[in-house]
Amino acid sequence: MFATTPLRIVAVSAGLSQPSSTRLLADRLAAATRERLTAEQDRADRDVEVRVIELRDLAVDIANHLVSGFPSAGLREAIDAVTEADGLIAVTPVFTASYSGLFKSFFDLIDHTALTGKPVVIAATGGTARHSLVLEHALRPLFAYLRAVTVPTSVYAASEDWGSAGDEYTEGLPSRIRRAGGELASAVLGRTVSGASRALGLDDGEDAVVPFEQQLADLRLD
Repeated sequence: MFATTPLRIVAVSAGLSQPSSTRLLADRLAAATRERLTAEQDRADRDVEVRVIELRDLAVDIANHLVSGFPSAGLREAIDAVTEADGLIAVTPVFTASYSGLFKSFFDLIDHTALTGKPVVIAATGGTARHSLVLEHALRPLFAYLRAVTVPTSVYAASEDWGSAGDEYTEGLPSRIRRAGGELASAVLGRTVSGASRALGLDDGEDAVVPFEQQLADLRLD
């Protein structure tokens, strides 16, 4: 029997301004993931639902929960959406060479086992490319602690990256967004670029290890 439940992609944006480059990056990553999920489903009967959670709208609720231990209805619903998503996109602005306090405070409220095995794209925005390593020294360890599975490609967008096509040595921002979205989509569908991949049959049958070369072909990283 074919599955009919939608695939749920949730993007968490910790941008503070409006409009926000952090929200824009979250939207573009979500759109790239939706496009690849729609194109690559083996069975095209599953819709793709995308939701973006703006933490700026929940800032007071997050602070109250930290001191009281009781979430508001809106915050509880946002936490449930994150923990129940099939794939997660987490985007923060860089403050003092790390993720923002608002971003960290929200994920502090999530049980450390609630994201176990969940595919995640990590991304950040900043004024200069010098802070791009925040993805590796701050965000990736955070989601490793939460037992999530971060996809290989992380996306950092400095001010000069918007509208840039890159050069012969560096991919432009649109290419990195497409690649990260493709990796998240493949992870949601059970195909990853590292480790064993589970091949689902009609009876949800045997596990299969997909060769690395085939995994790269599945992602179409060209």
